[in-house]
Amino acid sequence: MKKEQELKDIVRDRYAKIAEQGKAENASSCCGATTTSNKVYNIMMDDYSETDGYIEDADLGLGCGLPTQFAKINQGDTVIDLGSGAGNDCFVARHEAGDNGKVIGIDFTPIMIEKARINAEKLGYNNVEFRVGDIDAMPVSNDTADVIVSNCVLNLVPNKQKVIGEIYRVLKPGGHFSISDIVLMGELPIALKEDAEMYAGCVAGAIQKVDYLQYIEDSGFQNITIQKEKPIVIPDDILIKYLSQEEINNFNKGATGIFSITVYAEKPGTKKGKQKMNLSEIESSNCCDPATNCC
Repeated sequence: MKKEQELKDIVRDRYAKIAEQGKAENASSCCGATTTSNKVYNIMMDDYSETDGYIEDADLGLGCGLPTQFAKINQGDTVIDLGSGAGNDCFVARHEAGDNGKVIGIDFTPIMIEKARINAEKLGYNNVEFRVGDIDAMPVSNDTADVIVSNCVLNLVPNKQKVIGEIYRVLKPGGHFSISDIVLMGELPIALKEDAEMYAGCVAGAIQKVDYLQYIEDSGFQNITIQKEKPIVIPDDILIKYLSQEEINNFNKGATGIFSITVYAEKPGTKKGKQKMNLSEIESSNCCDPATNCC
């Protein structure tokens, strides 16, 4: 497999082209990066169209889940979306966080940032901003976010442990994340594993599910939960570009599984301003102050 910077360059260049493709083309391939399939539509993505806050112009059909559906976003929260694309998950998150919340989208593809900013301006969303940057070195201060979401992006980053460490850094104590991503159970055929299109297509860069969850635990997160899991089936008319028919048959009959999972985890601690009062503090807060004659 190529070196880390080479992989990043491949993904950045490919997603610059994907930004100009239609949603249908992206959704009928592997994350918009591989040849399209005539057999299956929406190979990876889930349908956002009935989700509150959904903006069709911002949906490029590149996700593999609905992380914002599970993210437990509250009014007033600061939310960060990793790999924000044209802004789809940011706008859904903004609906949940409300006018008093703040949403930050991070993407390392300039054309995606440009499309997202145009969409935000059209909508008049002054509390949604988009920043160019790598998610393994986020342009965000420590302890900033209440919630982090991401949709089929971590698998595109060579150093996943570094990304998870960055997530821990920018979350507030007591904050949490909900991330949809592609993981494996079993080994991919070499031809798929070493192909640049399959890497950009969210498949070759995926790691073993057990390793993915272990990285999260090792970074210090707690209450790790799989909120949703679904199998991903790559159609034969895409696989034929990489494998012989015999290899395709063996792959489909084998023990290798490709899955979309939505993972939730919390950073230890208590958010400032949300600490629970003890009984004496509650009673004191309900008493009148003789000096001011007010409650």
